[in-house]
Amino acid sequence: MARRAFVVATIAVLAVVVAGCGARSTKPFTAKGSASCLKQKGFKDVTTAQTKVGFIAGFAANGGLRATTSDGNVLTVAFAEDEASTASTEQAFRRFAPPKLRPRMSDIMEAERNAVLVWTVTPTAAQLADAKGCLHP
Repeated sequence: MARRAFVVATIAVLAVVVAGCGARSTKPFTAKGSASCLKQKGFKDVTTAQTKVGFIAGFAANGGLRATTSDGNVLTVAFAEDEASTASTEQAFRRFAPPKLRPRMSDIMEAERNAVLVWTVTPTAAQLADAKGCLHP
């Protein structure tokens, strides 16, 4: 009887742990929550200052940030209110992009939940993975 109770308790604990591993946070990503990770990943000049991140990111509901990779690729992230708001943020980036960037927007802009990431040039796979991995609430 004691052995059976132990087995049942162990299975219950494992079920809770496994369920927690697949849980996805629904909290929106934020500039403040993401900035320190980018610094740890080697991005330079990481800032969340509204006056330094650009107009669109500066007025995003959950802030904006700007960071530079070691090879000089500048990343701007606008943290919209929620995932549904990213379409209008992407539209704003497209509308106000410099003319030389407009033809490449599909290569340099991407949304991840409520975050819209815009690069100056197409990021490497490692740069994109680092940036996406640093998106935090």
